[in-house]
Amino acid sequence: MSHDHAHLTPISPDSLYNNSKNVNDMAMHMTFFWGKDVLVLFNGWPNGRLGMYILALAFVFLLAVAVEILATVPVKPRMSPLSGGLFEAAVYAVRMALAYSIMLSVMSFNVGIFIVAVAGHAVGRFIVKHRAIAAVYMAANDVPKV
Repeated sequence: MSHDHAHLTPISPDSLYNNSKNVNDMAMHMTFFWGKDVLVLFNGWPNGRLGMYILALAFVFLLAVAVEILATVPVKPRMSPLSGGLFEAAVYAVRMALAYSIMLSVMSFNVGIFIVAVAGHAVGRFIVKHRAIAAVYMAANDVPKV
């Protein structure tokens, strides 16, 4: 067995970075950056177009809101254990798919995408907690539901 490694060529991080280009010949960012020139989830999207970038921001925001809302989907009391378990598993699978999509979007290192993902989670959590606190408040103060 030969231990001669003289024929191996070392790979520098710079050469990896410079050779990792997407379809549009844009270098993949490895640090946070501002700008609409980003690739989010799908090949060629938003493709440097401002309108599509804004749509991507809205899409990631809504995904994050949905993840938080799906975290608290209740099981109906009349469901059988099997159907209740299947329903919970299906909701959880959808929630995880959305959460991983958000994670992949944030991995674009675009500051705008990062901000809307965090804001979407915050708004989603606010919606969920506001509902819960309002229900407790109404029950404690005998306020009729509207």
